[in-house]
Amino acid sequence: MTGIRNHISLHADALVLRERRNNILASNIANAATPGFKARDIDFASALDRAQGNGNLRASDDQHFSTGGGLKQGLVYRQNINPALDGNTVELAVEQMEFSENTQRYQASLTLLNRRIAGLQSAIRGE
Repeated sequence: MTGIRNHISLHADALVLRERRNNILASNIANAATPGFKARDIDFASALDRAQGNGNLRASDDQHFSTGGGLKQGLVYRQNINPALDGNTVELAVEQMEFSENTQRYQASLTLLNRRIAGLQSAIRGE
């Protein structure tokens, strides 16, 4: 079972992070007119590394504790280019572009995960 988990974990973790990022970006877009709202985002590469257990320390045995922070870390505040007078840091065009790009990458990760699963199913059936 560990082999199967290792075979699909990267794409599965990427899907979870992409979904979380879409929710955060949607929240930013929804609060574009909220005074004082600070736009947030995920440092996707760092969060994915943590989810995969990559970091300064690496577990060399399945019984070792994971050094990764899981999928819950990595939330950062976005620095805006044009500051608003009301303290809101949401730039609608940036958020919409990031949301669109993240959605496309979500679809790509989903397609790759489905292909991995189909390959495993073919191997199990002996095709």
